[in-house]
Formats: sequence, structure tokens, C-alpha cells
Amino acid sequence: MGVTEKLMRYISIKTPCNEKADSVPTSTCQFNLAEILVEELKELGMDQVVLDERCFVYGILRASEGYEDCKKLGFIAHMDTVSEFCEEEIVPVMTKQYNGEDLTLQKCGRILSVKDFPHLKELKGRTLITSDGSTILGVDDKAGIAEIMQMLQTMIEEKIPHGQISVAFTPDEECGTGAAYFDFDTFDADVAYTLDGDGEGEIQYQNFNACEAKFTIEGKSVHPGSAKHVMINAVLLACEMNQMLPRYETPRYTEGYEGFYHLLSIHGDEGHAEAEYIVRDHNEPEFLVRKNTLRHIEKTMNEVWGDGTVKLEIKDEYRNMESVIKDHFYLVENAKQACMKAGVTPVICPIRGGTDGCKLSFKGLPCPNLGTGGHGYHGPMEHITVEGMEKVVDIILELVKIFANS
Repeated sequence: MGVTEKLMRYISIKTPCNEKADSVPTSTCQFNLAEILVEELKELGMDQVVLDERCFVYGILRASEGYEDCKKLGFIAHMDTVSEFCEEEIVPVMTKQYNGEDLTLQKCGRILSVKDFPHLKELKGRTLITSDGSTILGVDDKAGIAEIMQMLQTMIEEKIPHGQISVAFTPDEECGTGAAYFDFDTFDADVAYTLDGDGEGEIQYQNFNACEAKFTIEGKSVHPGSAKHVMINAVLLACEMNQMLPRYETPRYTEGYEGFYHLLSIHGDEGHAEAEYIVRDHNEPEFLVRKNTLRHIEKTMNEVWGDGTVKLEIKDEYRNMESVIKDHFYLVENAKQACMKAGVTPVICPIRGGTDGCKLSFKGLPCPNLGTGGHGYHGPMEHITVEGMEKVVDIILELVKIFANS
């Protein structure tokens, strides 16, 4: 069974997380995939294969004789998917010799367009894998799982010399809660890579600084016929505050290292309203400026409308792991070298979000992120190519060899 067949098997098992749940895992369906991965790891002859009560899967491939002193290298991918577009059965569609042009997905009439995804032109001639357009495909992050499993299979079958290799498949990455329960002792690695990025050759060690922000607005509701100079419409104040933010510093108008304010929701009525945001920036001083902008809005609104009208809560989520990786930059250099040995141009790019690797890095496990070959995550436009996945397998095999010989 090759990497494509592995992917097909894994995506057939729906594993949406549940952001409203307090437990880990947030959805029991993740165990369905975890149990299959445990079976496959044992069939490969992996040591210390573990499935714990929180749905973390761990396995260790012992070092080849004479390579016991190499750094212990880990690879991590997550089993859960987003919960959106998961209602129906996932039906993968393979388009051989893809022509690099707009592709109409088989169901719902959705179009995978070159306008929205310019890189499609570069995939011409490959075998493209999509869903039928009614669901996600699930390559975020089951492509990463398939590639790690294929790497292990190839190493064992071809008897490639290696240091200790640790693997982990984690729950609830999409919810942002799983990494808190990662068992570092069971994983037993010195350094690691997550496979949770986009195109093959991507190497990411910079992510957003991130926080959640919530404005709570207390209005004054009276009959509109006698509201002059009395009514304070909380929903209108929420809209007014949003207009105080920079208009073009939103996800739609930003890219690369540019940060943003993202309005998630405004809900309520005249008497009470809430406005929820996420705030992101790679640069820590600029991130602090963004948070101070929100605090200034809170202060100004209370000066205009009265103390206690607006209350702001800010909750930090994660930090930029660059501050950790810079002290272990050989991880990036080794990944670049592995890409070149596999015939892939390395692409250093920032993560416009966060990964488990970010949180793990700050807990003592330096963990850059690598691309899986997938694109269009978190919706029915998800896609990947067979050739892209095969290249990623080549890259991580070369990475293992580099660590074994360094």
C-alpha cells in the first residue's frame, strides 16, 4: 500500500473535532482512526506503540545498530479535521493528467479555479485529488499522516540506516487544545517536525502571535418612540467600534508577515451585545500595538458613553516559535538540504496561523513545520497531488538520512 492508498484509507474515516466540547479528544470518532494507525504501526514492527486515553498515538522505531548516538528525531501529524463540510460521506475524486485549468467538482457545481488558486497551473500533468465538492477532503492533516507512515514503511523495507525515529499522531489540533496533553516522555525525541503545511518544499518556523479579544457592550434599551438622548443601542456601538479598526488590516487584505484583526461575530440587541475577534501578528511589538489599539477603543467608548459601557477581555493563545527555533536553526538548514536532495526547491514562508509545533516548541521540543503537498484547507476546495505526496515522502526520508549522518 503506497502513500496514495494510505491517504484514501485515512480520509474515509471522518474525524471532525468539536470546538464546543471541553474534553480531549473533543470527538470520539478520532479514536476510529487512531486504532487503525496503532494496528499499522505494530504491523511495521514499531516499538512502544501506545494509544492513550486522550487519543494520542505514539510509536518508536529503534535506531539502527551503530546509530544509537544520533539525535532522536520525531515526526508529528494530527488526526482531526475541521468540523465544517463534514456532514456527508467523503468521496475522493482523482483527476489524472490534470490540465492545470479550472476544475468543476462533481457535486454542488463548485469550481476549483485558477483565479482563487494560482498554483494550480504548476500542477499540470499531475494526478490531482479532490473531494466531490460536497465535503472537505481531509488532507489537513491526513496527508501528513500518510506521508509519515509511508516514510516508515520505506525505511524498514529498504533497511535505511537511521537514528531513533519517534512518531506521534495527535487529536484536536484544529481546536487548539490537543497539544496541552502531549506526552514528551512517551514520544522520546530530541527534536521534531510537524507535517501540517501546504505545498511540498515548504519549511515554516515562524507563526503568528495570537490572541482572542471579546468586547461586551451594555446598552440602554427603551421604547424607540421615546428614545431620544436615552437609548444606547449596544449592537450599534459594536458596529461603531469595528469601524475604529484599520479597514484593510483584515484577513482578506493581508498576506505573508502582515497581521490582522478578524471579526468573528457580533451578536446581541439594544440592551446587550458582544463582539468577538481574533488578532494576529508575527512581529511581537506590533502585536502588542494591536492589543493596545483594542484597549484604546475600550477606553474611548467608556469616556463617550459612560464607565462600564464597554468591557474588553483579551486572552493570549500562542506565540511565534521563531524565538525558540533560532537557537536550533540547523533544523531549518537540514530541512532545506533534504528538499534539495529530493529535487524540490525549499520555500521558507511564515505560518499564517499556528500549529501544534508552536506549542511544543515552547515546551522544550523544537518543532518546525513542513508542507504536505496539500492546498485549500478547511473547505470543499481542499486538494493535493499524488506526485506532491511522493515528493514529501522523499524529503522526510532524506531528512532522516541527514540526521543519521550528522
